This record gives sequence, structure tokens and C-alpha cells, in this order.
Amino acid sequence: MPKDNSPAEGRLTGRIIVDQLVRNMQLGQFEMAYSTLLPCIFSLYLHPDDYGRLTGVFDLIKEDARRALNERMEQLNAKPLGLGVMRAGKEKKPHKIASRDWSFEFFPDSEGVVPLGDVEIHSELNETPQPGYHGTKTTLLGREPSVGATTGLSRSAHVEEPKSGDHILAEIRYEDDSGPQVYLMIQDEISIGRGGDNVWVNVALYTNDEVSREHLRLRRDPDRGSFLIVDKSMNGTWLNGKRLAKGQEVALPQRAEIGIAEVITLQFEAK
Repeated sequence: MPKDNSPAEGRLTGRIIVDQLVRNMQLGQFEMAYSTLLPCIFSLYLHPDDYGRLTGVFDLIKEDARRALNERMEQLNAKPLGLGVMRAGKEKKPHKIASRDWSFEFFPDSEGVVPLGDVEIHSELNETPQPGYHGTKTTLLGREPSVGATTGLSRSAHVEEPKSGDHILAEIRYEDDSGPQVYLMIQDEISIGRGGDNVWVNVALYTNDEVSREHLRLRRDPDRGSFLIVDKSMNGTWLNGKRLAKGQEVALPQRAEIGIAEVITLQFEAK
């Protein structure tokens, strides 16, 4: 089954729902040999109070959602701009859906799982699920998400909040297709990339397929307190402007700029 101003402090809006549908679609991409399928069947679960309040505008939300998802699919299929975004000899896989149109169904949460102001979205590639594909599930707030075959860490107000007592080891700032992000590293080792079929990543980057599903790993030596980085990608990782040799772990400075396939730049700072 594959986070705006904090909705927990306000009201769930149509804009938030549409944004989360786009996010779910991006997380649920199913890559094939010559194309990439996007989820197009969405089941949305709302707190009963939110469901009752928004029932009269569900059709309008669906209309906006179709427009937003079509625009995002067009962006994914657009020819990339800039150097290094698409290398010679490599064709960009088209993104498409397996149905004629997007489908949305709203449901009140009857199990007491979805908090007020949250939305839980389940999606599938088609009315008949793809063999081996278990759909995508995303939530808006800080509940632990599960993303079936594709897993990424949830974001809340652009910051992944640590639990009480967690020690922040490092901060990673970047901007991908979903906007500016901040990731707070609290584990000794994390993986970074797009995620994908059977590939779990801690930091899920929403971007094109120049970025590998698992692009790189960062590791902290708990005895020395120092950090290391290893490139695991097809299209390269740069540390402060110097390309890393694939598969070779090297020391990561306390502050560093990490380039990912010449598409995204991470600003790393140890704490």
C-alpha cells in the first residue's frame, strides 16, 4: 500500500486534499520497462466530522483533483530543461494511467483511525490491482505511513519531527518537486532516493527518474561521531562539487553540499 500549515491546528481544506492526492500519486509510481504507471484509483478516508462538513463539495474537490493530477502528469512527461537532466542515449519513460480517467471515492472513517483534520488516501493502479502491487497508502499527519512496495518518510510542515527523547544527529535541507523540505536525521544510517518497487528509503525525493530509487546512503559512526557517504546510483553523487566513486564510502564533512544526479542539491549539517 504506498505535510502546508499543520492541519492538526486548523481545518481540512480542498486544497490540502488535492495536494495530498498529488503526493500519493507520486509516491505510488510503478515503473515498467518502457513506461511508468501512476495510481489513478483513490479511496479517501476522512474523520466523520470532516466528511460531514465537506460532503456538499466532494464533486468540486474531484474536479480540482483531476485538473491537478493531469497537470502533474504533464509535468512528469515534459521534456527536461538544463544540463545533465537527461543524458544522450537515454529515453525518458512516459508516465501514464491504466484507466481512462482518475477515480475518487470519499468515505467516513469508521474505525477511529483518522484524526480530525487528516486525510488517509489509498490508491491503486487500476480497478483490478496489478499482481505484486499492493497499492499506496499515505497520511497527512505524523502517523507512521506504510507505502506497500514503495516506502518514503512522511513530512509534516516540511519538517520530520523527532519523537520525544530522540537526538538529532544531522539536518538535511533540499527542494524537490514537492517544494522546500527539511529532514532531521535521528538514525545512524539513512538511505536517500526516489524509492520504488521493493526499495525502501528514509528520504523519498519527489523528482524524475534521473535520481535512482536508492541513490545514496549516509552513515554515522557512533564511536567517532563522524559521518560517511556512499554513492549507490546510476547517474552520480557529488560531494562539494567532486563526483564520488560509486560504492566507495568516503568521509562526509560536518557541513557539505551533496549533488544528486545534477537534479537536486542537499545541504547537509551535522548537529
